[in-house]
Amino acid sequence: MWYALDITVDGAAREAVEYALTEAGASGTETAADDDAEVARVAGYFDRAPEQDMVRASVLDALRIYGLPPASLRAIEAREVEARDWLGEWKKSWQPVAVGARFVVAPPWGEVEERPGRVVIRIEPGMAFGTGTHETTRLCLVALEKYFAGDGGSSLLDVGTGTGILAIAAAKLDARARVEACDTDAEAVEIARENASLNGVAAQINFRTGTVEAAGASFDCVCANLTADVILPLLPALIEATCGRLILSGILDTQAASVRARLAQLGISQTETASDGEWVAIIV
Repeated sequence: MWYALDITVDGAAREAVEYALTEAGASGTETAADDDAEVARVAGYFDRAPEQDMVRASVLDALRIYGLPPASLRAIEAREVEARDWLGEWKKSWQPVAVGARFVVAPPWGEVEERPGRVVIRIEPGMAFGTGTHETTRLCLVALEKYFAGDGGSSLLDVGTGTGILAIAAAKLDARARVEACDTDAEAVEIARENASLNGVAAQINFRTGTVEAAGASFDCVCANLTADVILPLLPALIEATCGRLILSGILDTQAASVRARLAQLGISQTETASDGEWVAIIV
């Protein structure tokens, strides 16, 4: 038996709720609405009965991060689901996703044509953010493809690793790179390790529970796919850990100016911005 929470929200809050459900431990989400619909219903699926008060708090926090009013949340309803019903359909619906010119992100059960130059990343869905389908993850993968040297002597730090997808991508781009990944969520770190093993790069990546402040070294590339309110106070530490490129994402286009302003205060005025929908990545 699985459990579902059906959350009804204003259409503009759809992505915020998907993010909140993932942060609350949902093993999968499903949205019943078009992108421009006035009202959306987002279902989150859990392997144990979720605490509705905790999920409600997670949703309200996500609405704040996305700059949306609390009234965007209209209703939360719980139901039980037969595992074979939704799991089978969800697995069928999650198809490999091409990102940039080289990456393909796929579930473990999907078949992907192997060909020269293609980098296939297998991600097991679980209680962590980063299956490659969200705009912020795509922005970071495209930036890695463009800026991570992959010349056998590169190094990368992935801050807030989630599923480990960015660290895995770097390891696959450069089999001799030094890759480190951290997350303050110990469970996310375990999921990231499992995904790294699934991709055959577990021995290459040093996963740890903790923050960027404990990095203790400089890296050619640092990725921080977080949220703007988390990135802003971390910027001094992120800059200190970087001796090459700093890739910042999880930033809404309405928040980009505040991130660039903080970078300017820290002496950095030259940045590049890439966008995907309402999300941006800022590359230093």
